[in-house]
Amino acid sequence: MTSLTPPAEWALHAAVWTAWPRDVEAWLTEEHLHGARREVAGMIRALAARGPDGRAGDRVRVLVHGAEARASAAAALGDAAELVEAAYGDIWLRDIGPIFHDARRATTFQFNGWGGKYIYEGDETVGASVVQIAGVERRRSPWVIEGGALDWDGEGTVLTTRECLLNPNRNPGMTEEKAEKILDEALGLKRVIWLGEGLLNDHTDGHVDNIARFVAPGVVVCQRAADGDDPNTERLEAIAHDLAEARDARGRMLQVIRIPSPGRVTDADGEIVPASHMNFLIGNSTVVVPVYGTPSAASAVDILKPLFPGRAVIGLPARHILSGGGGFHCITQQQPA
Repeated sequence: MTSLTPPAEWALHAAVWTAWPRDVEAWLTEEHLHGARREVAGMIRALAARGPDGRAGDRVRVLVHGAEARASAAAALGDAAELVEAAYGDIWLRDIGPIFHDARRATTFQFNGWGGKYIYEGDETVGASVVQIAGVERRRSPWVIEGGALDWDGEGTVLTTRECLLNPNRNPGMTEEKAEKILDEALGLKRVIWLGEGLLNDHTDGHVDNIARFVAPGVVVCQRAADGDDPNTERLEAIAHDLAEARDARGRMLQVIRIPSPGRVTDADGEIVPASHMNFLIGNSTVVVPVYGTPSAASAVDILKPLFPGRAVIGLPARHILSGGGGFHCITQQQPA
């Protein structure tokens, strides 16, 4: 049998899966629902476009549920995506969907609403639906693990946080040793690089795709504080320190590249929200970076550009998606070619 280790995100995709925002209750207001639809549509059109070197964009497969969602998605997306009917609660495919090993196999983990915080009908079953639609073999894991809690390099190394993976609201009694064994057996991930905490007020309990990402073998990106008012300053410094001390599955010290954080971003009630430029998606032709109208956006995108030769690297608005709890990476899942 071939390796279970999933390819890195920058490897060629057969498809990128996402879902269309449909439930105003999940988005709190009509403004956020319609704003999220605009932002998701912008992401999809960017992913589908050809790259600057002429390479083909992604085949984007968009889950829709119900007549209104299908009609609004068709009007917004045209021929940029393929619409697929399936039941789902909300659009966070990174967490509720499967993790694809290759073109033939995928694993579904258990999902409990990020530790019981948000329970929507359909979220527990949509992973199986995606596997069936994709026509791949399904492997089932009994453990609660979300895709956004993991970021891997395709060579057996994975980044994660203790705050999330060891949280008793997922798998009571989980230890580092047990988690490492599960990740090896389920996904062929041999080397776990443990980070501590994620961003302040992240309801996912510290998903790693908001704080640290592989961009090449042995190369990771994380954030630095935007300014003296950045609420995550201490956490961002701890993340960078831990990464600089880590070795990957091949024994390499990691090269750590830092981009600015968006800084202090708040919601309508003045509460700090976990805005992050790290929640980018690496498509076949385009890297889509979430931006929030902060001074950090241009610098973050400019630092990322040379890391992805042959791909366009663009910042797109994601403030409304953030109101639901995440970014572009959170709402997608890649299927390897």
